[in-house]
Amino acid sequence: MVRIALQFEAMMENLTKLVPQGEDFRWYLKLKCSHCGEDSGKWHYLTVEESTPVKGGRGSASLVQRCHLCQRESSIDIIRESIKPYCAEDSEQFRTMIVFECRGLEPTAFSPRIQIHSVSGIQNVNCSASWRYVLYRVSFRFAKCCSMIDFFHSLCYQSSSRCI
Repeated sequence: MVRIALQFEAMMENLTKLVPQGEDFRWYLKLKCSHCGEDSGKWHYLTVEESTPVKGGRGSASLVQRCHLCQRESSIDIIRESIKPYCAEDSEQFRTMIVFECRGLEPTAFSPRIQIHSVSGIQNVNCSASWRYVLYRVSFRFAKCCSMIDFFHSLCYQSSSRCI
């Protein structure tokens, strides 16, 4: 099991924070099989509220799928406690927004199909339509959380009272 963090960086203007909204928020990812390296090339979405049982009674995951090339069943799960907002104080710095628990799958790309709140007093701004007007130099990256210490560090970097 590998834990992989999705980190976000942007220059924010007139924006207080970027927050995934609700349990049904969809995280769109491209995934590859970590056993054989097969990349499906398709976008898959994960949500906190959707869960699929893992074969063999090993619990459940946000997404369970079988690789088309090696036929292995793999899964990826959202670690609910890891979801954090990206705040104005974080502007122009990489910050972890979410951590995924990966068993045989590895995220390779992220699609930011998200909504922004509190942009200059306007509510519910759709990012797909006006995304570039409020965020500049947006970038994403995936970072492996190598140990439990790294994982807890990625969760606790915002331990101060800012951006609550």
